[in-house]
Amino acid sequence: MGGTGVLPVGTVTSPSAGEPRFPSRKKRPRPARLVPLLPATVLLAVFLLGPVVWSFYGSFTNSALTGAAANHTSFVGLDNYSSLFTSSAFPMSLLLTLIFVFASAVIGQNLIGLALAVLMRKSNKVVRAAVGASVVAAWVLPEIVAAFGAYAFFSNTGTLNVILHAVGLPTINWLYDTPMLAVTLANVWRGTAFSMMVYSAALMNIPPEITEAATVDGAGGWKRMWNITLPMIRRSISTNLMLITLQTLSVFTLIWVMTAGGPGSKSSTLPVLAYQEAFQFSNLGYGTAIATILLVVGAIFSIIYLRVLKPEVD
Repeated sequence: MGGTGVLPVGTVTSPSAGEPRFPSRKKRPRPARLVPLLPATVLLAVFLLGPVVWSFYGSFTNSALTGAAANHTSFVGLDNYSSLFTSSAFPMSLLLTLIFVFASAVIGQNLIGLALAVLMRKSNKVVRAAVGASVVAAWVLPEIVAAFGAYAFFSNTGTLNVILHAVGLPTINWLYDTPMLAVTLANVWRGTAFSMMVYSAALMNIPPEITEAATVDGAGGWKRMWNITLPMIRRSISTNLMLITLQTLSVFTLIWVMTAGGPGSKSSTLPVLAYQEAFQFSNLGYGTAIATILLVVGAIFSIIYLRVLKPEVD
């Protein structure tokens, strides 16, 4: 074989000195690498950023559905915001919105979702399947169907009062006497499944060896939850809180079907107030200003969550 220069089968040649082991792949210039993202960026700008910018501009106009302003819209500067902050309806609506978000999202959906995820992790398959199906069923329903279901449950002659009357407890008109409590409980019922699924996925990623070691060291259930589980799912907590808060801030159909913001304005949150001003009273500019304030409130919540629950960099 000596003079033929043919190597035996299976022989691996090594690169000579100075020659790279693997052929280098030419890197495309940075602009070229961003080209595939261009269509998605354009779509986001047109269908997401565009309406936000147009809505922000509309809040500085006297745009209306009827009257002279419907044909000749003019720029009015900060007049809408000045009227908004001096009205008696806006502060109450803002307070009701914050109460609704804190009670139904931060406390209700978040804590109940975490509790259900922990309980389902420790239960058998039959219990997990039953609880998961019953909780997720409310979440997968169309919002309008869930709203009518909640209305039928909390109405004066609805299911809840029938049950209370059957066991000898006093009944009340939930949608008239305690409208915010009714819509808050309805929103918790509808949205808890999302938090439960987020936390179930997060808990599955916790190595069992860590929990077992803490148990051997004598850590009880609450101590393991506080010192091990919650720090390890911190990213999931931050993400879940942000998503359910933003979703709850924009809840309109559920409240409108159940109470229409009433009685009076006892359940008129910012989305309901914006709808009433824009489409019932035809003041599009004024209603858009309320929607812009709602957008700012959502941004404030997001910043708070990102700062308070900021995950540590690995």
